[in-house]
Amino acid sequence: MTASEPTILATSGGHRLGDRTMVAFDALVHHAVDLSGAHGRRPRVMYVGTAIGDAEHFTARMTEAARVAGFDLTPLHLFPMPNLDDVAGAVLDQDVVWVMGGSVANLLAVWRVHGLDVIFRRAWEAGVVLSGVSAGSICWFQGGPTDSFGPELRPLTDALGLLPYGNGVHYDSDKGRRPMVQRLVADGILPVTHCSDDGVGLVYHGTELVEAVTEKPGKGAYIVVREGDAAVEERLEPRRLPAPRR
Repeated sequence: MTASEPTILATSGGHRLGDRTMVAFDALVHHAVDLSGAHGRRPRVMYVGTAIGDAEHFTARMTEAARVAGFDLTPLHLFPMPNLDDVAGAVLDQDVVWVMGGSVANLLAVWRVHGLDVIFRRAWEAGVVLSGVSAGSICWFQGGPTDSFGPELRPLTDALGLLPYGNGVHYDSDKGRRPMVQRLVADGILPVTHCSDDGVGLVYHGTELVEAVTEKPGKGAYIVVREGDAAVEERLEPRRLPAPRR
């Protein structure tokens, strides 16, 4: 079973410190599984760590997090070569694809070399829920501010474009991102841009933003639009997700 329509959950969260593990899946990862409709069996989740170079220590942490959550986890590695014989088949067999944060610029370059841009579009259209955090959020949009090129934020405008908006992540914790989003929207470099505070996720059915959700209280989501030569920001109040069972 997969989602009944193309679904993306783009987030600035999803991980927390576990009780017995270094990493546990927080409410946003569990919500991605709920959106997939995977019930009555162990959900199938693919972890994609391209943005941190397929760091093996973090794959191990995510594998432990999946064990605790009761998910079947399939890591997709692209370094030094794909670890799966049939990458497309494996992706299409998942309920959820969860993309780790890191360098969104490097992620996109490596994905395109291996045809993942086409594969993920097929999976999205087939009802596999596409999700992730930070770089794993920006990648589904037109682009957004990134520190992929160095400590100074720079605009990235050639992401996968499944969603026809810009994306601003870590909107409350990285103080440079809000002014850069507003400047890029005001200058017409980014289109209407959807942003998330840490712990917040944006739910899309097709290309329509249908809901903002959060695993932390007091957090917000935002829509930034261009009016004349200025950017105007509207705050959305996210729905609080139930905490996952520990």
